[in-house]
Amino acid sequence: MARYQLILAYDGAKLNGSQRQARWSSNPEGKSRDVSGPRTAQGELEKALRTIGWTGRSVLIAGRTDSGVHAEGQSVALDLGWPHGPDKLRAALNAALPPDLAVRVAREVRSDFHPRFDATSRRYRYRLFCDPVRDPVRERFAWRVWPPLDGDALQSVAPVFLGTHDFAAFGSPTKGPGGSTLRTVSLSAWTRSGTEWQFQVRADAFLYRMARRLVFLQVAVAQGRLSVEQIQQALEAQTRLPAGLAPAHGLSLVEVTYADQ
Repeated sequence: MARYQLILAYDGAKLNGSQRQARWSSNPEGKSRDVSGPRTAQGELEKALRTIGWTGRSVLIAGRTDSGVHAEGQSVALDLGWPHGPDKLRAALNAALPPDLAVRVAREVRSDFHPRFDATSRRYRYRLFCDPVRDPVRERFAWRVWPPLDGDALQSVAPVFLGTHDFAAFGSPTKGPGGSTLRTVSLSAWTRSGTEWQFQVRADAFLYRMARRLVFLQVAVAQGRLSVEQIQQALEAQTRLPAGLAPAHGLSLVEVTYADQ
């Protein structure tokens, strides 16, 4: 028995997020039982693992992604008796997984490795493009925005998030009210290619829906509906900002990093 880390990629369009969600029903004797819940990345991976003899109850996941959010570098860990090596483990799982999920990397790690608690940072990428007319192909993985954006405004607001701040106005702790909303952001930058903009953000951890909230508010600045000063005030004094989130389909979890990798 060894512990393995898997780097999982998935198209989130037809997934209800990363984490398996149990649904409960009652049988005629009045006892509750766990039945299959919505389709998730974790659930699909666990189905594939069972085809090769895994008997665990649940894999460990680095971070939660919402319904519709994609991933290129989701980190997962599990214990498995597998005598054939990591490369054949990856091949066996990919043969059993549906087309919208894939194990990109499989490696053996120390027995106490935890993909969530050992993580030192997570990096997300958000894609959007400006077009007055809908584009069904591009919109599978990017947010179509109109009116057009002021690029200088985007470039000026992104660095405001760098450093350690109280991000209470930009998300909520996943453990509910009372959790810390302090986060340290080490990368916050926009790049442009033609009509497409990409936002890269890296932090030690993210609040619930924080990445999508950051994008929504920066777009509001770039469309003249909000000022950079209002963003700064929200970071410094947790003043209220307009409600809203960028759509899930533009977001992808790119990588989770660890001190010993």
